Amino acid sequence: MSEAVLAHEEGVAQMVRSGRRGGWGVALGTGGLLLLGLLFIVLPVGSLLLRSLVNAEGEWVGLAHYAAYWQTPALSDSIGRSIRLSALASLICVLLAYGYAYALTQSCMRHKGLFRAAALVPLLAPSLLMGISLIYLFGNQGLLKGWMAPFGGIYGEPGIVIGSVLWTFPHALLLLMTSLATQDGRLQEAARTLGASPVRVFWTVTLPASRYGLMMAFVVVFVLVITDFGVPKVIGGAANVLATDLYKQVVGQQNFSMGAVVGVWLLLPAVGAFALERHFRRRQAAALGARASLLQPQPHAWRDRLLWLYCAVVALCLLAVIGVAVFASMATFWPYNLSPSLRHYDFDNMDGGGWASYFNSIRMALGVAVVGTVCAFFSAWLVDKPRHHGPMRDALNLLLNLPLAIPGLVLGIGYIFFFNAPGNPLGGLYATMAILIICTVVHFYSVAHLTLLAAMRQTDAEFEVVSESLGVPMIKTLLRVHLPVCLPTLVQVAGFFFVNAMTTVSAVVFLYAPHTALASVAVLNMDDAGTVASAAAMAVLIFLTSAVVRGLMALFSHGLLVRTQRWRQR
Repeated sequence: MSEAVLAHEEGVAQMVRSGRRGGWGVALGTGGLLLLGLLFIVLPVGSLLLRSLVNAEGEWVGLAHYAAYWQTPALSDSIGRSIRLSALASLICVLLAYGYAYALTQSCMRHKGLFRAAALVPLLAPSLLMGISLIYLFGNQGLLKGWMAPFGGIYGEPGIVIGSVLWTFPHALLLLMTSLATQDGRLQEAARTLGASPVRVFWTVTLPASRYGLMMAFVVVFVLVITDFGVPKVIGGAANVLATDLYKQVVGQQNFSMGAVVGVWLLLPAVGAFALERHFRRRQAAALGARASLLQPQPHAWRDRLLWLYCAVVALCLLAVIGVAVFASMATFWPYNLSPSLRHYDFDNMDGGGWASYFNSIRMALGVAVVGTVCAFFSAWLVDKPRHHGPMRDALNLLLNLPLAIPGLVLGIGYIFFFNAPGNPLGGLYATMAILIICTVVHFYSVAHLTLLAAMRQTDAEFEVVSESLGVPMIKTLLRVHLPVCLPTLVQVAGFFFVNAMTTVSAVVFLYAPHTALASVAVLNMDDAGTVASAAAMAVLIFLTSAVVRGLMALFSHGLLVRTQRWRQR
């Protein structure tokens, strides 16, 4: 009996010692990430806010810059135009995506996988590509230039709305598909049993049940459009919006104080929309019942045929826009000589950075994928698994969600003010590849962190309790339990980081140096220089690279599932 008591006491003592060691490790890891978040998220945005309140000499001027902004009609009009165009584009995009998502989740139409893949293609291309494609379709030398004549041409507000709808369509579709696919199928079954027609079931059951998904999709698309720089820069013409105003003030006029003011105005709607989206997400989660059953769509001949036709038209439009850019990039001289040629891919003889910019993007994307995935995995584990220092881990989770509410342009200009400030010991990072990698990781970090946090929560908290009782170090449990469980998600997150690093332009446009020019920035510079065909060629190259990498990631993920995740199969 005494030996059992001694063994028990020794086990308890071992658990205490293990808990202390783990507690110190958690404190150091959480503190380190909090410090990094302070340096690379909070202080840059704080520098932006401070710069809007001081003049070029650093003297306090209060709200003088804001007063000057409102007294300049060319600037103040941009706020109303940005909100109006973003709301219109969001409304059109969400309505189109809702019909598409309904067809993919609530019908028995054929070729669902093909239509889903076609709708997600714009995710692989920079938003600049949509604007360039619209120019080749409806511009002054476009194939269908007469179509936009009643609207005053494609340049300006019509082009911003159409281009924004095209590139945000996949984002809205993914949200709406999730909302529609998680509805309780019992409600529709009960309605059909009571004799309700498919139309009545839609209006009285399906649509009300997806209202929060619609609201979230609208808010997300609104933020994407109002903070987008690519489409309005390429096709906006004289229709200035907040994103282009920020670029012109900082890059064109070197008026950093007014650029900071525009950045603050751009930050406010993004923060408000972020708060709304979080509210809608909580409400939607609360609406899901514990006894809900998945919907089993019932075949309906005429409805399925109409939905197939609708999806075919939408998918054709999306693919046609991408296809026009590919074709134009290989045309000898648009629109007079359309014979195929690779002359526009001779980037070294074009303004914008040459082939070096493309390889810089590859380097940056690889760096972002590795650094971002490792950090996101570690931060998700710190937030969810340890049982020590709860307030610190809650603060870390809140901090790592902040980038969702910070537009890329605001983050980029904040990095200028913070890292280029005299006396900053981190100033050596400025104009290097490292700052491009850091800024891009921060820009897209929240989505990766939340994704891996959801994957981390697949494992029960008892693993940590058992590990501590056996004296197993926390790092060993992390590597032998949580890492294998999260491997498929890690591959997806790495692909997410890579593709977004290849296609992003908003944050890095302020931070690149001549030796670190990126492919997405080269598209912008070549378009500014008037070599639109070469800009299209570089954008197409970005698209093809993203597509190839995503394909390789999918194959690797499939092999990984087969070799390491057999325990998931019954």
